[in-house]
Amino acid sequence: MSEIQVATQVIFYRVSGDDDALQLVREAHRLNLSPRWEVDDLIFDRSEYLKNTNIHVLKKKEQRGLLDGADLFRLCLLECGRGLASTAKLAQAMKNIGISDVAVVENALDGETLAVAKSLPQLSFREKEAIYICYGSGSRAHDVDFKEAQSGLIAAMKAEPRLRLRIIGSLTLSNAFESLQERIETISELSYAEYLSVLADSDIAIAPLEDTLFNDCKSNIKFLEASIVGVASVCSPANAFENVVRDGENGFLASSASVWQERLLALAQDVSLRHALATAARRDVLELYMPEKIARNQLFPLYGAPSAFTPEKMRILMANVFFAPRSFGGATIVAEAMVKPLQERQCEVSVLTCRPDLDQKPSGNIRYVACGADVLSVLPGRGASVDNPTIADDLARWADAWRPDLVHFHAIQEMGTAMLRLCQARQIPYVITLHDCWWLSDQLFLTKDDGSYHLDKKIHPKRSTYEHYLQARRAVARQGILGAAALLSPSEEHKRLYVNNGVPAERIFINRNGFCWPARLRRPREPGSLVRFAFVGGVGHIKGYELIRECMASLTQNNWELVLVDNTLNLGFPSIDPNEWRVRGKVTVVPAYSQSGLDEFYDKVDVLLFPSQWRESYGLSVREALSRDVWVISTAPGGQSEEIVEGVNGNLIPITDKVGPLKKAVEALLQNPARFDRYANPLKDRLPTYDRQADELVTLYKKILGR
Repeated sequence: MSEIQVATQVIFYRVSGDDDALQLVREAHRLNLSPRWEVDDLIFDRSEYLKNTNIHVLKKKEQRGLLDGADLFRLCLLECGRGLASTAKLAQAMKNIGISDVAVVENALDGETLAVAKSLPQLSFREKEAIYICYGSGSRAHDVDFKEAQSGLIAAMKAEPRLRLRIIGSLTLSNAFESLQERIETISELSYAEYLSVLADSDIAIAPLEDTLFNDCKSNIKFLEASIVGVASVCSPANAFENVVRDGENGFLASSASVWQERLLALAQDVSLRHALATAARRDVLELYMPEKIARNQLFPLYGAPSAFTPEKMRILMANVFFAPRSFGGATIVAEAMVKPLQERQCEVSVLTCRPDLDQKPSGNIRYVACGADVLSVLPGRGASVDNPTIADDLARWADAWRPDLVHFHAIQEMGTAMLRLCQARQIPYVITLHDCWWLSDQLFLTKDDGSYHLDKKIHPKRSTYEHYLQARRAVARQGILGAAALLSPSEEHKRLYVNNGVPAERIFINRNGFCWPARLRRPREPGSLVRFAFVGGVGHIKGYELIRECMASLTQNNWELVLVDNTLNLGFPSIDPNEWRVRGKVTVVPAYSQSGLDEFYDKVDVLLFPSQWRESYGLSVREALSRDVWVISTAPGGQSEEIVEGVNGNLIPITDKVGPLKKAVEALLQNPARFDRYANPLKDRLPTYDRQADELVTLYKKILGR
């Protein structure tokens, strides 16, 4: 599954059409890879299988298995829709069942065969006291094929006392050989290299085949093996043998008992003939069947020669734990939003992200297109959020296929720091955007591993059995940080946090996050409406959810509505129960909005509540609200408060879990609802944009890459 995602061509070789295989075939089609089903035997046609007498040698259970298997092979071939055959006859058989696109790539000599042949001693052709005829049998089903040569072979052995029969593999001989038993040698359980060595030590190789379409579809591999080790062959005139054997010049063809006898005796009694045919056969197969020849003459016309990879644009690989369609969290919004402006600035962009288990998909990576970029989504595995070597392997696979110039790491919890070490080992420069505290702490939104908060001191965890893990965690995180070509912070406040915890200030650059500006003017608020509050931070304590619930429950006014965004609904489960709220006003729960739904959402909001209990790195929703003329009540300090001027476009309250400051700010707004009827934020021109953010990134990328 994972390898298909980074392939440009997919071949299903001799694959049966079971459910798992068909899922992979469908995946190849989804990726527009137009897979081919390949085989070198006629194993996909039940009716032709039945015509092959060999099958009747097998037990009934084995016969049923082969015939049922033929139906499954046929199913997989039809599902692929394109064929790849080793012979022209086999290609025609594929076409006969409805496959119009069928190519032929013959079986070639392979590296192992060539290496073994080269290692064998040079053969000496001389008169011998014993002349061995060698037959290799791959299975018991070859008994019927062997009978094609049986009568001629027996007659030749009786006429020439020096002839010996050497059988490699499983074969049942008829009683007709009983008088020749002392001249018959049977060998089994050989490795392929040993088989070639025994074949090379023989004098004549035979390849008898029953005259059927099934055998006409077979390749000429037995002739290739004998020829490459310098042994002359006698073969049945099946189609593939006829195409390469020039009768009497590089081998013999035999179609009857008398011809088999004649050819075997001629070779047995004339050492110079054996030498001439073997030498010519070896020369011919080296000329026709070397891997390079088959590639050049048959593969390249089919698939094209490999092309040079010379991209003109910078290739930027972004890594983020979530990505569309699983859009979750501020870092994800930023990563998604950066794709288009980077592409507009002559960058090619791809993404590495995580995916959930999907019942309808096999385990493995999945590639798709989102936001105009190629995305490879990988399974994160269990308990490997800090240092995840599995995902480092996935990054290696993606880097091999996509070849990035630079990797930009965004939020990589669950993905792990092993990816960074891979980049270091491969000398791929990378940058990190420090979206949160993950690089400093075991908690995303806290600065101390024991769960407490303090900005102005370095992290000193409590002494516990957990300490060894925390020390190792900080070590691998710091190694990743210091290996970066640059570190990016979305705010000055967040940069200060990292500097206070030992990261050199000169390594960190400010890159303020852009956001989705309104596409249209805000719809007018109806005078006399309830004051409409909104909270988008989810149920986490760190975002102030409990503080807001306590605040709203304490209000005596009822002229308000609170819209709670449940951001887990898009992941398939709820996290907010409105029945838990005991308030005088109205509480509504809605799913998280998409970027295209921002304007619609904020049209119905007067005040955004943002009582974060930590010094946020940025606060994306604050900028989205301010640009849409929505008042913001936010804690300070923190990156979320940098665009708010007290009393001008919002209210700033201290970071505290005491409800008093938030309640005071809310009550003050409820005293004068009319102030929102025509309110417009006068400081919108100070807000950042995605274009400005992208400009800064491209400038940094070019500097790092020396462009």
